[in-house]
Amino acid sequence: MTAPTYDGDLDRPGRVTPLGPWQALKMIVLRNYLVYRRVWKLFLTGFLEPVFYLLSIGIGVGQLVEGFEFNGEPIEYAAFVAPGMLAASAFNGALLDSTYNVFFKLRYDKLYDQMLATPLTTGDVARGEIVWGQLRGGSYSAAFLVVMLAMGLIDSWWALLALPAALLIGFAFSAVFMSITTFFKSWQDFDKITLVQLPLFLFSATFFPVTAFDGWLRWVVEATPLYRGVVLCRELTTGSVTVASAVSVVYLVAMGLVGLAVVRRRLDKLLLT
Repeated sequence: MTAPTYDGDLDRPGRVTPLGPWQALKMIVLRNYLVYRRVWKLFLTGFLEPVFYLLSIGIGVGQLVEGFEFNGEPIEYAAFVAPGMLAASAFNGALLDSTYNVFFKLRYDKLYDQMLATPLTTGDVARGEIVWGQLRGGSYSAAFLVVMLAMGLIDSWWALLALPAALLIGFAFSAVFMSITTFFKSWQDFDKITLVQLPLFLFSATFFPVTAFDGWLRWVVEATPLYRGVVLCRELTTGSVTVASAVSVVYLVAMGLVGLAVVRRRLDKLLLT
């Protein structure tokens, strides 16, 4: 004899009612929040790293650089580097949470297997983890924007859209990196992440204009996802908004949706078969 399952009505036992997407999302994000609330100091590293880069390179090296033009407008070197670091902070926050943490939950902690024993689906798990990674990256970006404002490195009301832009960057990278992580078999595979992370950080026009590259190399740089995020943040914080920002938005939205679809399929294969 099997025990009746619960469908949400104490007076009428029956089948378990699946959670709606929004309810499931809230539950997974809340679970991650409760876990990270006890280790909140980990968030400081993601915030302080871009601040240190801004102070050392943007301000320090900026004393040796007279500045240059961006979209036809003169710009100080620190004001040029700062939005690049803003995009990089969203990128790094999303990367950390959507790779190492997801791998541990998937391969060692078996957390997702436990989640699927509840009314949650693989789609719920994918959306919940990606949104959490996005929120972590977004928290770094919000704090960094405050630093930029305090240092006088924001020159336009367009900067109000810089935080949504950082959240979009976080969404795109969270989805893609989580999908990549589902293919990893061991911790050694994370060397591949470093191989991608460092070149993106250094060569996405973060510290110098893309015009420093010539020919096909410039085309390659302009096609990279972090460059699209850097362009979007830089145009918004300086007020020099062009069609490049619209291209970046479309690029990052498409990247995130593709990553989300791949994560869903991979979780189905790994956890349901």
